[in-house]
Amino acid sequence: MTTIDYMITYISLLLYIIYSLVVLLYFNVRVLHTEWSDGFGGQERRVLAEINGLNERGHRCALACRRHSRIFAEASKLGINVYTLSMRHAFDLLSIWRLARILKKGGFNILNTHSGIDSWLGGFSSKIAQTPVLVRTRHLEYLIKRTPMNFIHYLPDMYLTCGDTMKNNLIENGGFPPDRVISIPTGIDKRFFHIQRNDELRKAYGLLPHHIVVANAAILRGSKGHEITLKAASIVLKTNPNVRFLIVGDGPKRKRLEATTVELGIADRVIFTGFIHDVSSVYSFTDIFVLSSWSEGLPQSLMQAMAARLPVVATMVGSVPEIVLHEKTALAASAGDYEIIAKHILRLIDDKELVNRLTENALTLVSQKHTLEVMLDKIEELYHKLLKNKGI
Repeated sequence: MTTIDYMITYISLLLYIIYSLVVLLYFNVRVLHTEWSDGFGGQERRVLAEINGLNERGHRCALACRRHSRIFAEASKLGINVYTLSMRHAFDLLSIWRLARILKKGGFNILNTHSGIDSWLGGFSSKIAQTPVLVRTRHLEYLIKRTPMNFIHYLPDMYLTCGDTMKNNLIENGGFPPDRVISIPTGIDKRFFHIQRNDELRKAYGLLPHHIVVANAAILRGSKGHEITLKAASIVLKTNPNVRFLIVGDGPKRKRLEATTVELGIADRVIFTGFIHDVSSVYSFTDIFVLSSWSEGLPQSLMQAMAARLPVVATMVGSVPEIVLHEKTALAASAGDYEIIAKHILRLIDDKELVNRLTENALTLVSQKHTLEVMLDKIEELYHKLLKNKGI
């Protein structure tokens, strides 16, 4: 190479480095997420997926939570930068002051809150710290209203919901302006699309080769309606004693649910797995997935099951109808209707053609609209838009 060639190469490299730095500085967002919750279900998993995913894209995202919470431990395992606050109540002055300092010192240009108490704290702190953008993500179906008594709901620049039904509910019944509410459904990690059948793993749960496995995966709390799955199980087992029901997860209702299995006479055919970090291992030997919730946003477990090619029976609550299209992507039931849920389970056991049709349609739906990459793309676009609106 000649001297001129070296100079051209050097200048090209220098320009590329300058361009990369400019792009990084211009497009980089600095987001602090807050989460008051002590539990660890779909909501908390989504928070961590967003933080981790955007960090991998070159942004700077961190988490503020309570030290004893499960999300603190899980975030630490992922190497996420975590700040701890007491968050004792909505007007915890010490937490408000500390959160404002974290926002200011960390140079965060977006605060995204996720639960009730941290949304009050974050609303005050973001104004004290003059954080440019405040976002609140709504994960739950139950309605909140924008009223003078709940003045904190006037502060966010945007409300982010996990489904269109939730979005419409806030606008039509909660008094939120349409231009301040957006729906971005939770995205499913790509590993759920590549689960291979592995019946060897069932042995750890005492399952035999001839057992048909029906799983319900959710935190064990009242809104998830596990008692409905158990009532359906008692009907199914009278017709087909080879079925086994897996209750995947843990939570405050576990003892009550275990007692229910005794009352129904099915304790020997229902298995409580406890908390499982990676539920994909259970899906590798599951035959049917059941969601029997009384209320929902858009549950990750449901979409994960669809990605794993499991036939689904689900109650039509919250944003579930956006992906559960009866007789097309899954079989639907009204909340609490355990007799119909039992009927659907028995039908899926007997009708393999139906199973194939439902699972193929469901896989197509979630792979096109509900991947983690799709979610991150939309959130990234939203953050950029909100910052641009503030002149940043």
